[in-house]
Amino acid sequence: MTNALQPSRPIGRAATPIAFIRAIVLAYRRYAVDPSRALAQAGIDPALLEQDSARVTALQMEVMSGAAMQELDDEALGWFSRRLPWGSYGMLCRASITSPDLGVALKRWCRHHRLLTEDIGITVELDGSTARLSIVPRQELGDLREFCLVTLLRYVLGYACWAIDSRIPLLESRFPFPAPPHADAYPLLFPGPLVFDAERAEVCFDARYLALPIRRDEAALRSMLQRALPLTVLQYRRDRLLVEGVRQFLHNPANLGATAERVAAHLHVSVRTLHRQLKEEDSSLQQIKDATRRDHAMELLDRSRKSVKQISTLVGFGNEKSFTRAFRTWTGLSPRAWRERNLAAAESAT
Repeated sequence: MTNALQPSRPIGRAATPIAFIRAIVLAYRRYAVDPSRALAQAGIDPALLEQDSARVTALQMEVMSGAAMQELDDEALGWFSRRLPWGSYGMLCRASITSPDLGVALKRWCRHHRLLTEDIGITVELDGSTARLSIVPRQELGDLREFCLVTLLRYVLGYACWAIDSRIPLLESRFPFPAPPHADAYPLLFPGPLVFDAERAEVCFDARYLALPIRRDEAALRSMLQRALPLTVLQYRRDRLLVEGVRQFLHNPANLGATAERVAAHLHVSVRTLHRQLKEEDSSLQQIKDATRRDHAMELLDRSRKSVKQISTLVGFGNEKSFTRAFRTWTGLSPRAWRERNLAAAESAT
């Protein structure tokens, strides 16, 4: 991971625990290097290191991390028994960016990480419809354990979101240590249910994201690597599975008349987020409803003997007239004409 170093001052809300800055300072001490320059570069008063409740901004964390990686020539910031030289994580990204989908990309990323260090194992596993991205230490990580596990999970998750250009909502995040004093910061990094004192560090998400295609190329990767560290903090807004989630919910005829509020609640997003993300995918709730009603109506007309009036009710229309008008808009034919034409075609085929 790389980062352009520029003099900075605190910008934005201070929400990053000082414990993470302390962990970087520990890396400096391991290599017997003075952290003063990096602290000054990030605009962090050294006195804050003694205040357990102190927080810094995401930008300060980004600059401090980038300075440390360059000065120490260790992108792992002292976590492992050997340095990961400058450019190591960029190499992993390059090795996986040509993958056809996210599942293959993550498997390559995790496999190639073993070439850098065997101090930890990173895996992506399927558990039914759930994907689990897990980290298992093979060596004692000491005082840097929490920072290592949290940062690596965010590295890989951030890269995954960037690669498919989509938010990946987390079903659960688990950590193999007690809730730290700064546990209130964890929901910012891992939105969703949190479990401490777990067996291992892992994040769980819908396995369907693994099938999404990689949307980035080498040029985009070069640009991203200039400021890759924000990926470990910032959350993606776009969710490319949202449209599919809406379709699946509306596929149940009982949900065809659902309001935006009900659909949003089912998907665990706000109404505003629902409409915004659908718009980003060049869609809308009404368009999806219309397409679902159309497909359901066509299926009923072709495969059942229900009357047009019955079908109009089943697909969510208040009366047959409005259904006929909508169906004509969709297909250019009335429901009766559609059924007669397809019936005649089927009889001639036999």
